[in-house]
Amino acid sequence: MAPSASPARRSSSCGGGIALLLLLVLMAAGTSSAQLSTSFYSSSCPGVYDAVKSVMKSAIASEQRMGASIVRLFFHDCFVQLGGPNWDVKVGRRDSTTASFSGANNNIPPPTSGLANLTSLFAAQGLSQKDMVALSGAHTIGQARCTNFRAHVYNDTNIDGTFARTRQSGCPRTSGSGDNNLAPLDLQTPTIFENNYYKNLVCKKGLLHSDQELFNGGATDAQVQSYTSSQSTFFSDFVTGMIKMGDITPLTGSNGQIRKNCRRVN
Repeated sequence: MAPSASPARRSSSCGGGIALLLLLVLMAAGTSSAQLSTSFYSSSCPGVYDAVKSVMKSAIASEQRMGASIVRLFFHDCFVQLGGPNWDVKVGRRDSTTASFSGANNNIPPPTSGLANLTSLFAAQGLSQKDMVALSGAHTIGQARCTNFRAHVYNDTNIDGTFARTRQSGCPRTSGSGDNNLAPLDLQTPTIFENNYYKNLVCKKGLLHSDQELFNGGATDAQVQSYTSSQSTFFSDFVTGMIKMGDITPLTGSNGQIRKNCRRVN
């Protein structure tokens, strides 16, 4: 449900610098047994927020899709700023020694998910249906691959016809052809964090099947509608959801490890 990232193609430049900086910050924390908090590094590395913010701003300026990638990274890290709202992020999470690609795929809802499956997968992480709808708003930035929206634009009926044909033009019906072609998750402003994502859903212009499920005659229609008329309500609920997601089963203290190489366990 989080924005498409394709990290393998983009981490070699901007992402690599961010990973290195965060790794150094985590190493500076030592073996503190403190839990997650916004002041975790206040003594060991008091300049961490300014340092990370500077690198993040530079990375996003160089590649606007990096904003969506970072949001997706947060989803992956917790489930297993590109404008928009601001909040104090709790820090102090250590790396898992058992995290896996398959584990992420099993826990992150796939783009083919229906409303019941979306609700269930979020509930398994202690997140409500309200949290799920708000967090789905992360799709106001970023892009998705043809392979993730092909079935929706060719087979589903709850989609605007003109919009479907537009997306079909860059995504051939045949599997394997154009699979990696990209389309913006937010039709109007794919690099700006606001509430157009929900306005698109009301107009049946959600790119993914799982997106449009949020406004498809079901229990979440009213919440989607409320976000179209109040961006501030969306921002507030999104922040609440992100903070709750950040608190999902964190590894702290002597649990997990601070990896010397982000790609593998020490």
